[in-house]
Amino acid sequence: MSKSEAGPGVDTVQAAGGVVWRRRDGEVQVLLVHRPKYDDWTLPKGKLEPGESHEEAAEREVREETGLRCDLGPELIESHYADGKGRPKVVRYWMMSVRDGSFAPNDEVDEVRWQAVGKAARALTYPRDVPVLDSFQRELHRSDRP
Repeated sequence: MSKSEAGPGVDTVQAAGGVVWRRRDGEVQVLLVHRPKYDDWTLPKGKLEPGESHEEAAEREVREETGLRCDLGPELIESHYADGKGRPKVVRYWMMSVRDGSFAPNDEVDEVRWQAVGKAARALTYPRDVPVLDSFQRELHRSDRP
């Protein structure tokens, strides 16, 4: 973990998550999660556990929050911000396609919504999440080319 400008001895919080997506009736949709603790709409993500890679954390966090087992696709951009305790935080994201599973409300997430990308971008609580969706769209268009 890296030190940051927040001061000596302050480690950067490492987290990972995914833009879970599907095509439904020809439309690309992404999955947003609602966290009742914060009353927010965001992308599924969470902190790394000791010894866990970012990729492992992304898969685990998405599974824990959404009930979905997903396959990792290309890595997207990182998000950098200060967490609720003022610590620097970096979240790495991947495109993720659903393999199986289903959502059931849990302690962290009480609702999920599949939404078209543009609508999802407007529904996100944090503006810092929008560039992640932009990165997703760029990668999706790149992979759709022959």
